[in-house]
Amino acid sequence: MQKQNLWKKLAATCFISFAFLSSFLISFTTHALPLSIEITYLMLHKQQAPALSNILEMAKDSGYQGANLAIDDSNTTGKFLQQHFALTSYEFSNQQKLINHLKQEFKGGKNIFILDASIPVLNEINEWAQNKNILLFNISEFSNNLRDNHCLNRVLHTAPSYAMKSDALAQWLLYRRLNKVLLIRGEKPADIALANSFKRSAKRYGLKVIAEKTWNFNTDLRRSAQQEIPLFTQTSKDYDVVYVADNTKDFAEYIPFNTYLPRPVVGSAGLEALSWHKVIEQWGAAQLQTRFEKLTNRYMNEIDFNGYLAVRTVAQAVHKTNASEIKILIDHIKSDDFKLAAYKGRKLSYRSWNGQLRMPMALVQPHGLVSQSPQAGILHPVTELDTLGFDKKESHCNAN
Repeated sequence: MQKQNLWKKLAATCFISFAFLSSFLISFTTHALPLSIEITYLMLHKQQAPALSNILEMAKDSGYQGANLAIDDSNTTGKFLQQHFALTSYEFSNQQKLINHLKQEFKGGKNIFILDASIPVLNEINEWAQNKNILLFNISEFSNNLRDNHCLNRVLHTAPSYAMKSDALAQWLLYRRLNKVLLIRGEKPADIALANSFKRSAKRYGLKVIAEKTWNFNTDLRRSAQQEIPLFTQTSKDYDVVYVADNTKDFAEYIPFNTYLPRPVVGSAGLEALSWHKVIEQWGAAQLQTRFEKLTNRYMNEIDFNGYLAVRTVAQAVHKTNASEIKILIDHIKSDDFKLAAYKGRKLSYRSWNGQLRMPMALVQPHGLVSQSPQAGILHPVTELDTLGFDKKESHCNAN
């Protein structure tokens, strides 16, 4: 009799467990309907002024290949969640054609765009995108104005700002007690923006710019660097380090080892602050580098990584919310719950006030990782990542 009662209880327990499992599976399959996410990559061919040197050249498919790899990585996870991600790309040599194409794509139902474009294009698209359900990413413009004065409230920035880069270097200089800086800049607007960003960072972290010099020589430095640069970098005051602001690397690579005083060089040559570099191998980065090299037969650069982060942001939001509605995705991405794993040693998130992706910055020389900022000992009441770039109290942008 006791055995019969025991078997009845066991049978009842199994039935309840089976019913619960069946209910869970039905609920999961009901809510996990197949999702198809289409992402559009728009690239503007930017006209570059003739350079005085041909040392380095950026790959023409920079950015796109990073986004392409992220599609593969996202679909690896997505196939288990019945989620599929697709990427289409278009290239333009005319700004207005890019903008018009984006508008046509939006009318056709596309609403996620990765923009490898110029500042005027980003400004115009941001203005047009007001009150529209559209998700936009900037992966290649580093201008501080886009994160502070202009406040592109409809654009998310996976590209770090100049302020983040210069703050990362300034923290390291402070840590190494290299307090006196000779600043050298080019004459182009981007060079001036870089120099102004570093001067802001120097003031922020108590560094002193002992002199500022403008490089305005139209010289073939391949033949004359050893003679001209020592004279150019001679100053009446001693300096600990040289900061170079040369956005197109027109002359920057000739500064190291040619300065009048034997001093380290940072900025556009020597030690650089980048979101990504081929020498990063920690936190699973080596596997990412290997996958990228297998896909493209080249190294992943900073623009590639910024494109990768844009796609992974979308995928992470879709994985977490199991939704394709743009408003749901944007709300999640901008919330405190959003955390993006990105081979940086910590989870990344977006600043609600200016759409900038918080991230550590790698301080690298051409063949090695030197350090990572924020530096140890740099404190912040919320997250030390907000010591890089414009913090909420400094920003002129609204929270949304």
